[in-house]
Amino acid sequence: MGDTVTKQELLPEGVDPGKASVARIYDAMLGGEHNFAIDREALAAFTAIDPQVRSLARANRAFLGRAVRFLVDAGVRQFLDLGSGIPTQGNVHEVAQAAAPDARVVYVDNDPVAVAHSASLLADNPGAAIVNGDIRRPADILASPKVREVIDFEQPVAVLMITILHFITEEERPGDLVAAYRDALPAGSWLALTHATDEDRPDTAAAVGKLYRSKATSPVTARSRDGIARLFDGFDLVEPGLVHVPLWRPDAEDELPDNPREFWVYAGVGRKQ
Repeated sequence: MGDTVTKQELLPEGVDPGKASVARIYDAMLGGEHNFAIDREALAAFTAIDPQVRSLARANRAFLGRAVRFLVDAGVRQFLDLGSGIPTQGNVHEVAQAAAPDARVVYVDNDPVAVAHSASLLADNPGAAIVNGDIRRPADILASPKVREVIDFEQPVAVLMITILHFITEEERPGDLVAAYRDALPAGSWLALTHATDEDRPDTAAAVGKLYRSKATSPVTARSRDGIARLFDGFDLVEPGLVHVPLWRPDAEDELPDNPREFWVYAGVGRKQ
């Protein structure tokens, strides 16, 4: 998706090259090119804590593809991807529109690099759009003209919250945040999310949380499995329920880990009641 950005004059407005960005760190984890030295330094520190962090990021991205394909097979044609990050391989609109050309996707992010590269990628795609917005302001997101232009809230919508809710603190009330989006959706809509847990590897989760608080634009709040499950209030989880991310409906060719708990992220998909 282009050369690694190194020149100050090429930076989108609002970027602080001296502070690591959650979106750009994730881009670096996936081998992307839209990240800065400060992001790669943060990733190196993350890798020192958890050497398999890149594998975890790839497993998370693979879940996204499987979930989108499942949702398309279930009849979903509208996707709202909250905290979508920097475009990379297997973007939601690419996966969805490959299976259903009439699928429509709105990405939402407030990282300037993510927004700029998404806008460039989607310039010629009338079925997809990027909104520069903070997912913690659901009323603003849901009222956005771009969102309303692409998505019909009279029809089922799949809301995607992939590795985003653990950047929402307890004080920001993640359950209420999810509920605000849920309540705007018709019955038969869906929620897909992944979320870091502090139960499998508590020392790792604590160290990563400390790292993000000191080096990145957002802190990490890992949660218990029960705490993550409560985010699905009002949704019926489909099989296999809330599981470690590599175990959610793996493809036949997927190589499953010997110890799924090493992948300290839960994944699930639920249908609105």
